[in-house]
Amino acid sequence: MSTAGSPRDPRRRRMRTAALLTATTLLAGCAGAGDLGGGDGRTRLTVAIVSNPQMQDAIALSPRFEEEFPDVDLEFVSLAENEARAKITASVATGGGEYDVVMVSNYETKMWAENGWLTNLQPSIDASPEYDHDDFIPTVRESLSYQDDMYSVPFYGESSFLAYRADLFEEAGLEMPANPTWQEIAEFAEILKAPEEGRVGICLRGLAGWGENLAPLNSVINTFGGRWFDEEWNAQLTSPEVREAVQFYVDLVREHGQPGAATSGYSDCITRYSQGQAAMWYDASAMVASVENPDDSVVVGESGYAPAPVVDTDTSGWLFTWALAIPETSENKDLAWEFVSWMTDQDYQRMVGEEFGWPRVPPGARESTYEIPEYAAEAQAYAEPTLDALASADERNPSVSPVPYEGVQFLRIPEFQDLGTRVGQQISAAIAGSVTVDEALEQSQRYAETVGQTYQN
Repeated sequence: MSTAGSPRDPRRRRMRTAALLTATTLLAGCAGAGDLGGGDGRTRLTVAIVSNPQMQDAIALSPRFEEEFPDVDLEFVSLAENEARAKITASVATGGGEYDVVMVSNYETKMWAENGWLTNLQPSIDASPEYDHDDFIPTVRESLSYQDDMYSVPFYGESSFLAYRADLFEEAGLEMPANPTWQEIAEFAEILKAPEEGRVGICLRGLAGWGENLAPLNSVINTFGGRWFDEEWNAQLTSPEVREAVQFYVDLVREHGQPGAATSGYSDCITRYSQGQAAMWYDASAMVASVENPDDSVVVGESGYAPAPVVDTDTSGWLFTWALAIPETSENKDLAWEFVSWMTDQDYQRMVGEEFGWPRVPPGARESTYEIPEYAAEAQAYAEPTLDALASADERNPSVSPVPYEGVQFLRIPEFQDLGTRVGQQISAAIAGSVTVDEALEQSQRYAETVGQTYQN
């Protein structure tokens, strides 16, 4: 990895500066959550989280924590993902002190730990042997660690894989390979689409965003042998490998994907696949919480799950985790750790299953989750594919050729939030037919060159 550097490395200072500039811009509209503590001996913990279903379950269960800690009042700031990232980044990067606990991902954790923005959780973990941090899935644990210490702990983790309607494959006389290629998936999509029945061959994200269409597309670029930068930080978005990958993705979704794909993201694909409107769907392994939930899906029990399709790499699944961290500015670190450990402990997994049903247990964080008999029975079709995908995800070597950054579906550099959003917009425009793939990549190359130059100088 050529991104390694000492705290005095000028490039590291530029990375911190970029993050601070981004945070300062986002700070407008970032209101404080109120004073911490009070004169009545009670402590208020302010927790900023993403408003995904699993996090809403945590809010619903939070009175259980308050029963154990009757002098603590929890105040949740629950925000949509983009808003949560903006406000949490603004607060943590500028030392705003609004939050005692924040939800972050493996994109932010290492960078923020290096910048001194997060509390080192390792001493608390080591002092809590019953917490069993060795139970965390190894690749997930490593992605949340800086210099071998954990600075955030996982609430749930995900890789990516391909969901496919096993019943439709059987009806068509098709068999999904153990390790499918993207070319095979394109052939299946053409065969299985049925416009007259309202069914597309495959659902793929087209909605612009570094966390939307670039998540699956980056894994496609990687396995086609493409990369964003070479080892000298020269932008590579107009290379033959990247162009072939992007053209393939755009053609696949335009010819065999959902209508209006340019504005279709993860949520839309969940709905389409779960309602029987797509024969295949490549996306986050966390999809199973909806696909296999009878309250949300009409295709429960009808799906098979295959590894992320490949071309020139052995694997191509991504790695992502929503995790909890404690900002260095929190004045209530000990109580914050009590809440963080409660929400990410083994007992919490069983509590969710017993209260809300086993499909809603946060997946992909702890190995022991897959050993709970009730969950193992529920997850029989997708447990092994999920664990295999998480185990094989390699953030340091995502493509065929070496890269100077970490990350599979993202680049772990602070500039990627803006760069990825801009490139995602170009790809969405290509899917919509507003520009050609070549035009989209030429503009994307110019964006990437600007970022690459800051690391070269």
